Amino acid sequence: MKRIISSLLITALSFVSCKTDDDATGNQPSQTLNLSNLTIERIGGFTNGSGNEGYAEISAFDPITKKLFVVNPVDNVISVWDISNPNNPVQGTSIALTSNPNSVSVNDKKLAVALENSNKQNPGYLALYKTDTQELVATYNAGALPDMVTFSPDGKYLISANEGEPNDDYTVDPEGSVTVVELENGVTHQLNFTSFNGQTIGNDFRVFGPNASLAQDVEPEYITVSSDSKYAYVSLQENNGMAVVNLETKSISSLFGLGTKNHNLPNNMIDASNKDDIIGNFKNWPVYGFYQPDAIDYVSINGVGYIVSANEGDARDYDGYSEEERIKDLTLDPTVFPNAAELQELANLGRLKTTTANGDVDGDGDYDKLYSYGARSFSIWATDGTLVYDSGDIIGKKNYELNSGLFNCDDGEADGRSDDKGAEPEAVTTLRVLDKTLLFVGLERTGGAMVFNITNPTSPEFVSWVYETSDVAPEGLLVIPANESPNGKDLLIITNEVSNTISIYELNY
Repeated sequence: MKRIISSLLITALSFVSCKTDDDATGNQPSQTLNLSNLTIERIGGFTNGSGNEGYAEISAFDPITKKLFVVNPVDNVISVWDISNPNNPVQGTSIALTSNPNSVSVNDKKLAVALENSNKQNPGYLALYKTDTQELVATYNAGALPDMVTFSPDGKYLISANEGEPNDDYTVDPEGSVTVVELENGVTHQLNFTSFNGQTIGNDFRVFGPNASLAQDVEPEYITVSSDSKYAYVSLQENNGMAVVNLETKSISSLFGLGTKNHNLPNNMIDASNKDDIIGNFKNWPVYGFYQPDAIDYVSINGVGYIVSANEGDARDYDGYSEEERIKDLTLDPTVFPNAAELQELANLGRLKTTTANGDVDGDGDYDKLYSYGARSFSIWATDGTLVYDSGDIIGKKNYELNSGLFNCDDGEADGRSDDKGAEPEAVTTLRVLDKTLLFVGLERTGGAMVFNITNPTSPEFVSWVYETSDVAPEGLLVIPANESPNGKDLLIITNEVSNTISIYELNY
């Protein structure tokens, strides 16, 4: 899928770097970070592969060998780059694979790769390599379509989110699952969701695939692990939910829905149409947005753990089943929506993509509630799923304010994605810097990453937006703290899947 084409570098504000996590040390840093002079400069980068798109998706860095490992699913390899000098990356010998890679992670000179089966509905596997010699050390069975892999911070566990997507005809729908590998002894645990079958999870948790049990319907997307390595948190994007894995008992301990975002409330405005001839036409509408996070990240602030989510959104749209429709094509309940004809005009809500799987509350064939995909925001959650903060319409409004030519961009056309999911927050990662915690949010459509100060989780502050014209469609974000960085500076690495570029930014103060 082609996405945006433009970019530019916008920075403001500054800081001094430090990797220290206040939970890990038990102490607050003694220095105060000054957020007044930050510069974030693109100091290096490279193109990975040649072709239209898809040669660069997710990256992982090994601080010992100074190698950057990049998922290249087109060539079925892990591309390897020496970034000892981040201003001048040097390509090394790729790691050849026998199937399609989806994700990589590094810990203590070990590289983990998540690989799907040639038949995506069959179990995939995880491969473990040495980062110095690139020698294959071990393989472990996983569930169907392992989409993301990560190590626990203590290095004891390897964990994968196995999406379990159906085939295009929707005649085969494998169970979603989570794989936990005990690396010391190689014991592998396949965790499924069958114990939740028949339960109503609530809070807008979605189970709606045709003839699917809950265990089949859940699609684990992304994993983050608590700093004490006791719990893993798994985003279930299509389901608008999250799962909690107890790593000590190797069990899925809880499952919760994330609720919806009311776009009729102040500060939750959206531009809902790409056919209104107005760029940045922010309005409140009677629409509820499913959060549906893609990437998530665990962060500890003042001794309290939180989960930050990139609320991209995603619809099921297969030949055998599709929930996707536009609001203009729905029959709206005339009592709830007496102004239905006006709402369904193309310049209003008519173009907005919605779902037929939810909204017919009373089952009479017309729609009583309207939903959109994603929340066009990032959110901060307590570890029990309680919403602590949502960025509302900040991303869209900052996008419009700083560069309206990139607003909700689609293949270089401003406003082109307003009827869909807006800027599409795709990736998140955090960095502790002295007494501050910074959040980076990758924007798949408009490009680059927005930076926020989330030291106060209930009241984050916008810091800057970094992007570059040649880098299109960020898929993965990676921060390298100064004490692990090849040049002693905090680095931000953005992997862009459409332009096949990897951009390296240096943070200065």
